[in-house]
Order: sequence, then structure tokens, then C-alpha cells
Amino acid sequence: MGNPKVFKTLDEQVNILEEKGLVVKDEEYAKEVLLRENYFFLNGYRHVFMKSSDRKVFIPGTSFEELYSLFLFDRSLRTILFKNVTIIENNIKSIISHQLSKKYGFKEKDYLNPHNFNTTGDRRKQVSDLIGKMKRQIRSNAAQHAATMHYVNNYGYIPLWVLVKVLSFGIVAELFSILKKEDQYDIIDFYKIDIEDFVVYLSILANYRNICAHEDIVFENKTQKYINDTIFHRQLQIPITDNEYVYGKNDLFALIIIIKSMLKDNEVYDMVLEIDKAINNLELNLRSIPINKVLDRMGFPENWVEIKNIKKEEMF
Repeated sequence: MGNPKVFKTLDEQVNILEEKGLVVKDEEYAKEVLLRENYFFLNGYRHVFMKSSDRKVFIPGTSFEELYSLFLFDRSLRTILFKNVTIIENNIKSIISHQLSKKYGFKEKDYLNPHNFNTTGDRRKQVSDLIGKMKRQIRSNAAQHAATMHYVNNYGYIPLWVLVKVLSFGIVAELFSILKKEDQYDIIDFYKIDIEDFVVYLSILANYRNICAHEDIVFENKTQKYINDTIFHRQLQIPITDNEYVYGKNDLFALIIIIKSMLKDNEVYDMVLEIDKAINNLELNLRSIPINKVLDRMGFPENWVEIKNIKKEEMF
């Protein structure tokens, strides 16, 4: 076990950063930021400013303001991504609830019937577990949300199009994965994405939604799942190493590709402009490192903004 972590005063926190080579020009400002934002959270952004992975000291000249600028950039990025991921989340919940309600009915006993799902092989237990989760959501949320309470009190049931409002994105992603193939095809027809890709996309979207909601570091996040090669990789001519695209596989740019595949072109266009503005603002505040070092950590190719100009019809 390492040395136990003990409480450090604001002065001690500043001293630790200075001992690692960070330039702190205004100590009072630094202490105010550390008190407001939390040393642990702010220090999480140090890696891109380190001399090397094994030398835990800052690149000479790195300032506290630069470190804080990256922190604020990541916050802006989370806000932009969260807004767009939740649009997709709402779209998917609406489409799934519409298709299943139309086919199986709108009462819990109808749409949560195990026979509606793919129960072949080892999926039987997964179906049973997920139905249990959804029923628990119904019990726990019925009295907490106006919409669910209204239906329970007035009709004695909660239709799926209301229930999806209180289901987590993770549960909805799992729900899609256990649907019968014909139902999956009905749903993905709206997106024109392969079922296998769609399942991976939902999992990654749910993961990023949680990262953004809990204010974790997003700009250099890597996912366990990789997305397949797309038209966007090819059209942007992303570099290839060892027969694998360098960017856009399990990094933040992979998320941008997923969003591009699932939102309308005008929504993607607006998102790209917002992210580009945030990147430009960060670049103005960087002195010790080039902006490309941050973009590389994000998995963004230099021409990444061009993704907004690739039309949806070019995908097919």
C-alpha cells in the first residue's frame, strides 16, 4: 500500500503543484480556484502537461492558468456532449416505446411479457433480470414523477412511452439488445445502422452520458468497446497504423462519429461549431503545449470539423 492520503491546506496544495514545476503567478487566485473546484479534480488534468509518463513533473513554463483552462474546456465539452447525447437518448426512447407499444400493447403486463423478447440460449436469464429491473423502476418511480403518478392514480398502469422517461439510458440500451430481431430491425430502420453496430453505439452513448452527468474527465476518455470502421473514417482520410485507424475507434472522436450517425445534419453542424469554438478558446490559453497535443488525446484528426460537411446520404 502507498502512503496514506491526508488533508492538505490550500497553501500546501499550491506548494505541491509548485514543487512539481507548475508556475503559480497569483497564489490567492489559485487557492480560490482550488477551494471552489477541488484539488483532486483539477489535478486530474495534469497528464497532458507532464514532461513524460514516468517523470511526474510539469513541462517547464506550464502555468496554473493553463491547467485550469483545460479543466474549464473539459467542462464546456461535457455540456455540449451531454446536450446532444440526451437528444439521441430521447429519440431512441421514443422510437422503442412507439414500436413496442404498437406491437405488444401499452400496459406493463403486455409490453413486459417475456415472450416479447429473445429468450434463446443464455438470454433467458438476461430477459428475466431486465424485466425485473424495469418493474422495480415502475415501483420506485410511480410516486416520484408527475407523469407516472398520474397514470397509476388514474388508469392503474404506466404505458411504455411514459415509463421510458424514468428508465436509465443503460437499461434502454440493454432493452434493445434483448428484443427479437424483427423488432430490432423495425427500430434501426429509422437510423439505417447495422444491429451489431447499434448495440455498441448505445452502450458507448450510455457510458458517455454517465461521464458527462457525473463531471468525470471526458476529453481523453477511452471506451472498452471499439466501433467498426465507417464512411467517416474513410472520407476524413484518418491515418492508419497496423491496419487500424489511429483515431475514431474507442476515443472521443468515436463518440462524435456515433452522434453524427444518429442526429440530424443541422444538429451535428451546430455541435461541431460549439466544440470548435471551445477548442479555439482553449488554444488561446495554452503556452507550454500545442493544441494538437490535446486533440491527439481526444482522438480528433486535424480535419475533424469536416465531419459536419459529410451528408447522411453519403453513408449508404
